[in-house]
Amino acid sequence: MDLNGSSALVTGGASGLGEATARELAARGSRVVIVDMNAELGEAVAKDIGGVFAAADVTDTDQVIAAVEAAKEMAPLRAVVTAAGIGWASRTIGRDGTYESAHDMGAFNKVVQVNLVGTFNTARLAATAMSQNEPVDEDGQRGAIVTVTSVAGLEGQIGQVSYSASKGGVIGMTLPMARDLAVAGIRVNCIAPGLIDTPIYGSGPASDEFKSKLKRDVLFPDRLGSSREFASMAAELITNDYMNAELVRVDGGLRFQPK
Repeated sequence: MDLNGSSALVTGGASGLGEATARELAARGSRVVIVDMNAELGEAVAKDIGGVFAAADVTDTDQVIAAVEAAKEMAPLRAVVTAAGIGWASRTIGRDGTYESAHDMGAFNKVVQVNLVGTFNTARLAATAMSQNEPVDEDGQRGAIVTVTSVAGLEGQIGQVSYSASKGGVIGMTLPMARDLAVAGIRVNCIAPGLIDTPIYGSGPASDEFKSKLKRDVLFPDRLGSSREFASMAAELITNDYMNAELVRVDGGLRFQPK
């Protein structure tokens, strides 16, 4: 699918994986809407790539609809990448055996709301807009959605129960959503990134030491991945017309150990 003359929407597009993906899609000819909570970073990225910024909480239907409409105003919406997400680390039970020290339910619900519900909310609304597009080819293709999970959704580590549950849910949506949207000519694929070197790890000697320990389970190459490598895969899943209903790992052969 050619992205020239189309628009795209990237959640979490102000930094990290989302920013890299927004830049990649813009380089391929798409007008990109950056959806994020961070207005300062989001507006800067949007200005740099000739797109627009839309402040939105991905769990808020009205805000996501506004972002989708902003994309439609520029050009037909044909590509969506759901890179917005949050993390949380906590074991299921505490060390003292009290009910109070068990995993906080507020935190669990928040992670699931943002990572899983927010992904579905974005996908369902963007797909609705895509379904109104004219087909771009003889196959009747109207758009493509790339959701973002994590290898933790497949092999979560100790303390990742809420994060893994939310990301596992994203994986579980891939096939049925692709089946739902086939009638509208919309493809759905999912990326499971491994350990990607983003600003979340900070910088400097302490950060370098921490990242050196993190990469212990990466098979090859012997490093963390780059956000650009993730973005390249996202763009491939959008533009390759025969990629549908797939989960693709971008992890250098990583397999998480329990901790």
